Amino acid sequence: MSSPVGLEEKLSGRVASPWQVFWVASMAVFLVSMDGTMLFAAFSALQAGFPKATAADLSWVLNAYTVVYAAMLIPSGGLADKHGRKKIFLLGVALFLTASVACGLAVNVEWLVVARVVQAVGAAMLTPASLSLVLAAFPLSKRAVVVSLWGAVGGLAAALGPSLGAFVIALLGWQWAFYLNVPLGVYAIWRGATILTETKQPTLGRPLDIVGMGLLIIGIGALALSIVQADSPSWSYHDLLGTAGIGLACILGFVAWARFAVAPLVDLCLFHNATYRYVNLATLSFGAAFSMMFFAFFFYMHSIWHYSLPLAGLAMAPGPLLVVPVAALSGRIASKYGHRQLLVGGCMIYAVSAIWFFLVPGIEPAYLTQWLPGMLFSGIGVGMVLPSLSGAAVSHLPSEHYAVGSAINQAIRQIGSVIGVAIIVLLLGGADLHRANFDAVYLCHMSLALLTAALCIPVNTMPANIAKKS
Repeated sequence: MSSPVGLEEKLSGRVASPWQVFWVASMAVFLVSMDGTMLFAAFSALQAGFPKATAADLSWVLNAYTVVYAAMLIPSGGLADKHGRKKIFLLGVALFLTASVACGLAVNVEWLVVARVVQAVGAAMLTPASLSLVLAAFPLSKRAVVVSLWGAVGGLAAALGPSLGAFVIALLGWQWAFYLNVPLGVYAIWRGATILTETKQPTLGRPLDIVGMGLLIIGIGALALSIVQADSPSWSYHDLLGTAGIGLACILGFVAWARFAVAPLVDLCLFHNATYRYVNLATLSFGAAFSMMFFAFFFYMHSIWHYSLPLAGLAMAPGPLLVVPVAALSGRIASKYGHRQLLVGGCMIYAVSAIWFFLVPGIEPAYLTQWLPGMLFSGIGVGMVLPSLSGAAVSHLPSEHYAVGSAINQAIRQIGSVIGVAIIVLLLGGADLHRANFDAVYLCHMSLALLTAALCIPVNTMPANIAKKS
């Protein structure tokens, strides 16, 4: 009979299979990414569940989570490096699940927003630890493919979130958008505890930058608040200008603090690399475009075509289903030729989807001819761009900067998402919507896609052996 020690050795030996590590780590990231967009489908259900809350109030169910998630991602990368990637990963999953249950039990918007903040902390803890565990499990030669697949899992989950959320919420209520996390999360904790091995680099850990975190949260939050309240009759021009000014001042203060603090939240030295700098600017603009497209979709289906929530979810599905196969192929291409062509080409395809939605769909439902082609364009574009941004961000980083470098990139994407959600609430948050209201949305979507393409032109992740031949 095997001794307990022998059993532990056998269990820990399972980590020799890198793909087991990949699937356990990616499972938790799938939950986080899906949860971040599932509430796009729940917005009308939340309005019905909390009738006294305004659209601007409810936007904080999305944005409070995203702002805190963005700010906490970066120190969480350092925590994972210092205290152990397995430990921080499992703690993050457990906190995320506990807060998910609290969200489902919320009886008012304030409770729900607070629970979402706690949920964001758990999500931020597990995300950079997840990528670090995956990167440590695979050899360097497979990094581009694996990072693309890891990014594809997050991209697929983010894209599937609204579709799956539409069915779950229509069938069981908005609370199940949160309860759905529990079974898969519990399984991830169980499997992670048995097959993951601990890795850490204590010398890389830095003190928690409370000042930097505070400046970032207040800055992004104030800017988002000024956008969502821009057409509120209770907010004067001076109120909006003052709030936006506070946000901008905090963002500038955050940059100044990062330049001179001993252990800043963001190490600005990482941005000395031109590729890393441009990838993160591109991530900001694409994060806004991505969230705008999916959030606006449900407003269009509900207000213009009068689709039921399950039918709207089904209508969205074809685009997300393209993300993983396109991302898998993109990862192989990136490993040989770099990410630039994928990023620029994918952004152009994504811009085509925005042009399609601007020009083609009318007020009468005609899904196969008027909407499906645009969804296919968007699915291909997301599959090429979203995982490629994640891959390009860490492609040339030294291993000791995996967690923090990827955390900064993911945080910037979340900040972009906050901006995108705030713009949609401003443009489409009113009760009476018409087809013309969506023109500005799609023009904005197209402009952001083209801006992202331009920002990706300087990106250079071409393997050294190819670059020498060029």
